[in-house]
Amino acid sequence: MLRNSFFLFFFLFRVLNISAQEDTTKYIFLGHTYQWYVPGYKADLRLHEIELEQYDGVWLGGDVCSESLLEYRILEYIDSLFNLTHPNSHWTMGNHDARNGNWIWLEELTGKKTYNTSHYKGISYIVLNTTLTPYDCEQLDDQYQMIMNVCDTIQSSSHLIMLMHHGIWQNVPGLPPSPYSYAQSNLTYFKFNCFSDESSFLDEIYPKLVKVQNRGIDVICIIGDMGNRKIDYTSDDGIRFLGAGLHKSYYKDMEERKKADPDYVLIFKHVPATGSLTWEFVDLDILSGYQY
Repeated sequence: MLRNSFFLFFFLFRVLNISAQEDTTKYIFLGHTYQWYVPGYKADLRLHEIELEQYDGVWLGGDVCSESLLEYRILEYIDSLFNLTHPNSHWTMGNHDARNGNWIWLEELTGKKTYNTSHYKGISYIVLNTTLTPYDCEQLDDQYQMIMNVCDTIQSSSHLIMLMHHGIWQNVPGLPPSPYSYAQSNLTYFKFNCFSDESSFLDEIYPKLVKVQNRGIDVICIIGDMGNRKIDYTSDDGIRFLGAGLHKSYYKDMEERKKADPDYVLIFKHVPATGSLTWEFVDLDILSGYQY
C-alpha cells in the first residue's frame, strides 16, 4: 500500500510539474528600436526576422520608429509588426514617438491612454509616459494618481512591472547616481505631478514601490532609452532595474556595424501557475539570424 502511494504521488508530481512547465509563456522587451537613416517609417530591420507571434506580449521601450506618429500609416506599420492590440502588448512613449503629437491615434487603436495600467496572468503592469511635462498638467496628475492607486491597492499579483522610456532613476539607492552612466537620457527635473516640487521618481514613486516590494510582490522597473547598452541592477531595497536597447543600425558601413557592441533584447519566461518570472539578455543578431 505504501509503495503504491509513493508511485501515485510521484506520478502526480510529474504530471503537475510537466503541466506547469508547458504553461510557460514568453514576453519580449525591445528598446530604442528605430532603424537609422530610414526617415520615420521603419523599426530595426532585424526585428522583421523574428517570429514575434511566439511571444505572449511585446513590450516596447519607446523610440519605436524615428517619427512614430508623424503619419497614421507609420502607426499601422508598427501595429502590423508588434500587434499593439494584444492585451499584453505595451508601449511606453519615447521622444521620437511623442514629438509629432497625434497621440489620440494610438489611444483609439489600443483603447488605452499613453500611460496605463493592466493585469495579465498574475502580473500587474504600469506603463509610464515620461514625455509628459507640466504643460500637460492634467495628464501628468492623472498618471501620478494612477500610480498611487495601483501601489496602494495591489494585492494578488506575483510581480509589478513598471515600463518607462527615459532615465529618471536619479540617486536611487544601490544604482549608479546618474542614469547618464548607463542610459541615453537623465531627466533630472522630471516631476510626476503639478502640485509639488518634490515629486521626482526618488521622492514620490520609489517609496511606493518599496512598500509594494515589502508586501511580497516583486517589483521590476524597465527602461528603454538605452542605445546598445544593457543593465540589471538591484536597489538596496530589493527592486530590480533592467534596461536594454538597439543601436547597431546607426552604422552605415557593414564592417563598422559588425564590429560594434551587440544589441540586446530582453526575453522573459513566465510560469503563471507558480508565479515564476525569469529573464535573459539575448543578442539580436543571434535571435534574428542576421548575417553581415
